[in-house]
Amino acid sequence: MQFNTGQLLIHPHHGPARVEGTMTRVVGGTEREYVTLRVQRSDLTVSLPADTAEEAGIRLILSGEQLQEVLDELRAPSVPFDRQFSRRMKNQQDRLLQGDLRVTAGVVRDLIRRDRADGVSPAEKDLLKRAKEPLLGELVEALSVTEERAEELVLAAVTGEDIPTPAELAIAG
Repeated sequence: MQFNTGQLLIHPHHGPARVEGTMTRVVGGTEREYVTLRVQRSDLTVSLPADTAEEAGIRLILSGEQLQEVLDELRAPSVPFDRQFSRRMKNQQDRLLQGDLRVTAGVVRDLIRRDRADGVSPAEKDLLKRAKEPLLGELVEALSVTEERAEELVLAAVTGEDIPTPAELAIAG
């Protein structure tokens, strides 16, 4: 993957990030090229070896077709959840660690639906907030919408309301 200063990329756990630059570092006697990313919507800076960035999950922003898959995941039926809190939390956290936006959308979907039906614990509310960050961040960037509009789209999809396709959103832009 080529890295250009100012380029928008997606970090699997932090969401959209811009390339600040590259540098050469010597670590353990080996010279390697590192890329520095500034995460959008926070002050976080991430530096990682350029040659393993893709293995770490760094990728380009989703295409319209891929975004539609994420929206479809938000509409999909919820997965059954474990009644025992500790196992349920571990399962949700393990799903988020995958760094796949479709899987993250599934966690967001399931937590929103459970919260609306029965309520969720404070720890799950915190997990929902953390899970929504990369999802909303990518929707904002990919669809050129405000964070509030992205939040509305997520909630509408989860609750089964009709929402525009990414292509329709781009036209309305």
